[in-house]
Amino acid sequence: MKNIALGRYIPLDSVVHKMDPRAKIVAMIILLIAIFMDTGFIGYGLIGLFVIIAVLCAKLKFDFIWRAMKPMLFMLAFLLMINILVIKTGYVVVSIFGFKIYSDALFQTLYITIRLVLMINITTLLTATTKPMDMTIAIEDLLTPFKVFHVPAHDIAMMISIALRFIPTLLEESERIMKAQTSRGVDLEEGSFKEKIMAILSLIVPLFVSSFQRADDLANAMEARGYNPGGKRVRYKQLKLAFRDYLMLFVVIGFTVSLGVMSYIGVL
Repeated sequence: MKNIALGRYIPLDSVVHKMDPRAKIVAMIILLIAIFMDTGFIGYGLIGLFVIIAVLCAKLKFDFIWRAMKPMLFMLAFLLMINILVIKTGYVVVSIFGFKIYSDALFQTLYITIRLVLMINITTLLTATTKPMDMTIAIEDLLTPFKVFHVPAHDIAMMISIALRFIPTLLEESERIMKAQTSRGVDLEEGSFKEKIMAILSLIVPLFVSSFQRADDLANAMEARGYNPGGKRVRYKQLKLAFRDYLMLFVVIGFTVSLGVMSYIGVL
């Protein structure tokens, strides 16, 4: 459980940490749009290089980024199996006892894998360099114009902030329950498929109970402190965009537009 890196804030002294959280969220959204553009493997390579430079500027360790991708390895293996069974186009890469694996199945899996890796790296970079409270304020500010359409900006921002805040807490709780179940003789790694399912259930049920208890305690604490989501609120900390924030947005927008233009004219 300690391998989960998404949602964890890493306090470091870097230029990315000092940037305005609103600028970082907008930059993340723009880069996610760039990922979903059909730029080919060359375009994805350029995006990957851009992300690597951002990670270096944030002074994050690549081991931390790798831990964020570990949980999706099983999903990628499952996706590869599905594509091998379903996609029957392209040339035959290998034939095993009459079962053929086609090139399009491998390319499609690789295409999706690169997209997922880039998306996870970008979101991990955002959460690792932005405090949960700053994230809440930034999301609320970005959603403020939508209040005209009666969008509950503060409620959405608070829900996202609480979800991000309690990811590490739930992971620690899961690890504690796993140790307790192991001390009682529950084997989470070995045994038949049915035994593994029962072992997982012995982990999920108490985790849900603990999560609901924490949610109830948090609701009671917020109510006891007079929290009113519909009331008028003031802030001690005010966000203000600096020159480095405008520069980052200009670079990200220029990079994304350049990828789109090169893809349109057929360079990529």
